[in-house]
Amino acid sequence: MSSARCTIRGTLTPFLYPFLGDCSLVPSRSHRFVAASRRCNSTVAPSTSSQAPPSPIADCSADDKLAHLDPSPESYSATPFADRCVLSIHGGAGGHGCVSFVREKYIEEGPPNGGDGGSGGNVYIQAVRSETSLHKLARRSLLKAGRGKNGQGKMRGGERGADVLITVPVGTIVREISRFDPITEAEEAYREAEKYGESPHEETRGSWRRDKWLVFPGSEPSKVARWEFPPLPKPRRSILAAVQPQAPIWLDLDKHMETPQLLVAGAMGGMGNPHFATQNISRPKLATKGDEGMQLNMQLELKILADLGLVGLPNAGKSTLLRALSNSRARVGDWAFTTLQPNVGTVVLDNHKGRPIVNSRRRNGELRDNFTVADVPGLIEDAHLDKGLGLGFLRHIERAAVLAFVVDLSAGDAVAALKLLWREVAEYEAVRHQELNSETERRMVDWKPPSEVQAALFDNNSPEGLPELTMPPISSKPWFVVASKADLPETQENFFALQNYLAAVKKGDQPHPSGRRNAWMKKLQAVPISAIRAEGVETVPQIVMELLED
Repeated sequence: MSSARCTIRGTLTPFLYPFLGDCSLVPSRSHRFVAASRRCNSTVAPSTSSQAPPSPIADCSADDKLAHLDPSPESYSATPFADRCVLSIHGGAGGHGCVSFVREKYIEEGPPNGGDGGSGGNVYIQAVRSETSLHKLARRSLLKAGRGKNGQGKMRGGERGADVLITVPVGTIVREISRFDPITEAEEAYREAEKYGESPHEETRGSWRRDKWLVFPGSEPSKVARWEFPPLPKPRRSILAAVQPQAPIWLDLDKHMETPQLLVAGAMGGMGNPHFATQNISRPKLATKGDEGMQLNMQLELKILADLGLVGLPNAGKSTLLRALSNSRARVGDWAFTTLQPNVGTVVLDNHKGRPIVNSRRRNGELRDNFTVADVPGLIEDAHLDKGLGLGFLRHIERAAVLAFVVDLSAGDAVAALKLLWREVAEYEAVRHQELNSETERRMVDWKPPSEVQAALFDNNSPEGLPELTMPPISSKPWFVVASKADLPETQENFFALQNYLAAVKKGDQPHPSGRRNAWMKKLQAVPISAIRAEGVETVPQIVMELLED
């Protein structure tokens, strides 16, 4: 080729891979095109001699360090996010017992030596700091532990089923919707039979439960019909079932867990044929099947979405600020509603390569090496009436430990914008308070005994039957103001007016923007930044750590 650049015509490559539009495509011997790196946007001059060495690639300029803040559309990446999901958890079923006999030399009809089936796998849950969302579990609506292996000859028991570990973020609420426990039903049937003096699980000649018994494969059906099956064994539970949470399950995983917690214990395996040997029947040709595992429908919901929540009007610079603080690849643009779902980023305070940015400790005394930031979609006027992106994203605000109100200094009066944001948050809080009061009144009027309440809860298979989680008031959370786009001209007076207003609110000369009496007003401050230039953003982690420690 006379030129180092080539164009692929008549193919779908430009459509499927638009980032190759400005790349240098070098054909290889296997007729595949290798794209050269264009991180520095440099080109290689065509060489006149085939033996001449290639020209070196130009060094990246200093402006490329800020390319992360003003990226091209190729750099966008949608952050998978979910703060609520419904899971169907199945404990592992037990393996079947084995029908086997001793077969050795000089022993014509040996005694039974079938092993028991292995117990099913268990389901555990663990809250870890490395998880920030429930999107991994939301894609998997069914989690099923492994089934126990069947028993084998020579009294060899089956292997236990594989366990399942569910990892969730710290601050997850686990609530039970419904459950189906076949062992509980078998135990109730056994007690009812004993209560009326009947022989529980008694089998009659010619009639036997095929879902419980396992007969020798070589047995003739006509002979099996004349067998006298022994009574079924009593329902058995795993020893680990004693450490299961009591029903209905309600767990608040608000701390990092070093060891997982058991949710569902696996079922017991079936019994081998040696358990049914008697004086009259020395070679039983039957065994029991393994029990079915417990099924549990649960709802998982994040109580704390992030350590810091960014709240602001559309196109205020929240996504750019998230990019400046972390390595998030959130979509940015100069139009409203660029962010359509919350983006969660992680701000690294200590990368273990030098002195940490901020020295902070958690409440349990551990050093904090990072914190999470949630970019909530922009709020508009009357958002509490489900306008704009609606109530769904106002719900994310009350799940942040610290709130940062991002105000655009170039978009008009910053004080009016801050009051508008707080008014929408306060109205949403009032709506939630009214809903909670009405729900409390309804429960007081429609009172039911605990047994009926539990039965009604288990009969409801939809998550709508669960009450909403009660969160602390939003006005009681610590907050500060981030004044964005402070590098633009004629924004200083707007920022000084915002500072004076916050100082008046802190002294008590002005009411809190939310209108609440007991609202948080301890360390009100405003931070001027230019997120597009990464100027002033280094003070945000320091302020967040101070507010988290209070």
